[in-house]
Amino acid sequence: MKNFGKAVVRLRIFIVILALVLAVPAAIGMLKTRINYDILSYLPEDIDTMKGQQIMLDEYGKGGFALVVVEGMEDKDVAALKAKFEKVDTVSDVLWYDSIADISIPKEVLPEDIYEVFNSKDGKSTMMAVFFDKATSADESLEAVVEMRKIAGEQCFINGMTAIVEDIKDLTMKETTAYVGIAVLLTSIILAVTMDSLLIPVFFMLSVGLAILYNLGTNIFLGQISFITQALTAVLQLAVTIDYSIFLWHSYKEQKEKYSDKYEAMAEAISLTISSVVSSSVTTVAGFLALCFMSYTLGLDMGIVMAKGVVIGVICCVTILPSMILVFDKLLEKTIHKDIIPSMDNVASFIIKHHAAFVVLFIALLIPGVYGQTHTDVYYNLTDTLPTDLNSVIANTKLQEEFGISSTHIILCKSDMKRKDVVKMTDEMNEVDGVSMTMAFDTLIGSSIPEEAIPESVSGLLKEGKWQMMLVGSDYKVASPEVNAQVDKLIDILKKYDDTGMVIGEAAATKDLISITKRDFTVVNTVSIAAIFVIILIALRSLSLPLILVAVIEFAITVNMAVPCFTHTKIPFIASVVIGTIQLGATVDYAILMTTRYKQERVSGKDKTEAVTIALSTSMKSIMVSALGFFASTFGVGVYSSVDMISQLCTLMSRGALVSMVTVICVLPSMLLLFDKVIINSTIGMKDTARRERAYSKPALNS
Repeated sequence: MKNFGKAVVRLRIFIVILALVLAVPAAIGMLKTRINYDILSYLPEDIDTMKGQQIMLDEYGKGGFALVVVEGMEDKDVAALKAKFEKVDTVSDVLWYDSIADISIPKEVLPEDIYEVFNSKDGKSTMMAVFFDKATSADESLEAVVEMRKIAGEQCFINGMTAIVEDIKDLTMKETTAYVGIAVLLTSIILAVTMDSLLIPVFFMLSVGLAILYNLGTNIFLGQISFITQALTAVLQLAVTIDYSIFLWHSYKEQKEKYSDKYEAMAEAISLTISSVVSSSVTTVAGFLALCFMSYTLGLDMGIVMAKGVVIGVICCVTILPSMILVFDKLLEKTIHKDIIPSMDNVASFIIKHHAAFVVLFIALLIPGVYGQTHTDVYYNLTDTLPTDLNSVIANTKLQEEFGISSTHIILCKSDMKRKDVVKMTDEMNEVDGVSMTMAFDTLIGSSIPEEAIPESVSGLLKEGKWQMMLVGSDYKVASPEVNAQVDKLIDILKKYDDTGMVIGEAAATKDLISITKRDFTVVNTVSIAAIFVIILIALRSLSLPLILVAVIEFAITVNMAVPCFTHTKIPFIASVVIGTIQLGATVDYAILMTTRYKQERVSGKDKTEAVTIALSTSMKSIMVSALGFFASTFGVGVYSSVDMISQLCTLMSRGALVSMVTVICVLPSMLLLFDKVIINSTIGMKDTARRERAYSKPALNS
């Protein structure tokens, strides 16, 4: 590593130039990486809801669909609007009542069930179904929604997953740049206060900023990433990798006191930083990679991008940052000032003196913590948390109030099913609690008209090849227990008539999402705990220390995740799955730092109280700076973001950093004192310490 450090020092100017040159292709790669805004598209491909959607697209030529509410328009104008929609690229079909009857026939003359499908209860609004020939979240489908809104004007509201995805895209694109700006500003303020140079935060931000850019740019090789990953990557990468820059700077300052030549000092600092930062980053990488074990592949998306970001962050920390520091060393020297953070010796002594109280507090908080974590409300329906002035949210409200439709199911079944069976099946479905309407080809044309007499332009709307499609409107909201039970009943009815039939749509897919992510929560937590346990076991060569350290951070996670329960806050489903592993991977380093120093002091001959006191007082400042940096980079985004999923994730991460900080500083020393005898007898390299302790205890017993 010393040779590597010398090479970086020798090539410092070349490295700075190369770093800036590489920023260009990285920026191009970032701009060309597709962003996926549809969280349901990450469901496993082998479940019925996803297979059904693929069948619709491949064999039926229909992917996404939207329900359009039109207010205050005469029928002829609605017909003209429908004709314009049909000309929009990617729109395959538009179904309105003029698809089955001439608009010269008064609506009131139509059969009641057909009239109610297309008209609101008060008769002031009408509804049409628009089908796209691309997938729900395909770029072409999103562009079609934008074009339809331009055509329709203010009297038209478009609902459906494609419209919701378009609104989320528009919202996050406006805010993502602000996320980075807020994170950089608040983190820079923390660093300016806690570091000994006013200018060094600028170079930290430049180095980490380039690492983030390289990470986002290399995502082009993945094809696409989710909007959640895109929004959180910069913030989270800054939060978890800024520590590496701080360590390098502190190491460089220490080495400058030993070496008269700044280049030798930096070469030594780089070699020390590599050995320390690599071992520290392994736990963080392991935490992120645990997300890859989710069957809901949004975890794979986040896990790969964030693990890659940590690795790139480490590389930039030991190459680009030291090169910039050396190039601008004279400028940095002019901004050096005394540390503002005071000595932590008195605080450490107080904590050690009252360590028994902290053990009691730990036990006292554990019970309400576990209760709160297991009783926190989780939501799966994105629409409920979006700003109420979005077009898709307004459309959703109008569908609920005027048409009694809160969600829409799509039924796929064989096209050769007998008409009487279709009618019988839809009649049964109409009897299911919460079903507000059913729309099938056979129920729309009636029993008196031979199917052969129906024009292909009409029959092709709901029948195509081997399949026919039906729409079922529901009074119940997506992700509600009522709609989940309703989907089960609809599936039972469908299977009686067609055992190959499928119920698909947002509600059915969300129902699958609920069951899949519950399993993923267990898998991810088990994998992350096991991986980090093994890493600590190898690093500290101890059987007891991994148990203690993981238990301490898991306690912090429990407290963090319990807060929403007691504040009556609903959190997004993804938070319950990913926050635990992110907090464990990112903050267990605080515990490792203190424990490593404790172990060193015990091996050198200190008694347990003195060893823990030294470990706490020397590591407290580093832990605080690291945790406050993590907090600053995520807290502001949590406050600012109007996308609740991103806001809640950042709020949980920022609070988790503070909870982990307090837990490690206050609880871990108590645990080290309490289990000291177990630790020294179960840790490789501490046999002499254990022998010495036994020797001291024997005279005391004899006396």
